[in-house]
Amino acid sequence: MLQYTFDDKVIQLSEAPNGQDIEFRIHILGDASMDQRVKDIQHDFEHNHVITDVLFYAFKNHDYQFIVRQDSYEDFILSLMKHRLITSVTWV
Repeated sequence: MLQYTFDDKVIQLSEAPNGQDIEFRIHILGDASMDQRVKDIQHDFEHNHVITDVLFYAFKNHDYQFIVRQDSYEDFILSLMKHRLITSVTWV
C-alpha cells in the first residue's frame, strides 16, 4: 500500500472506493499552473496503451475527478508525484 502527502494549502485531495475502482477528487486551491498539472496527468493516461485505466472528469471551479482501476493505482499515484501534486510517496 502507498501512503502519500500533499500540501493542503495548494490542493484538496480525497480518495474513496468506487465499486472495484478508486475515485480521486482533486480541488485546486493554488494558481492556474496547478490546473495544468492536473491536465498533464490526464494526458499521461489518455496517451498510453490502456484506454480504461484512468477516467478523467473536469468540473467548474477547479474540481477534478479521476476514477482509477485497481491495477493502475500505483501508476496514478506516481503520476501525481511526477507532476508535483503530491509531495511524498512511501510504501507502507
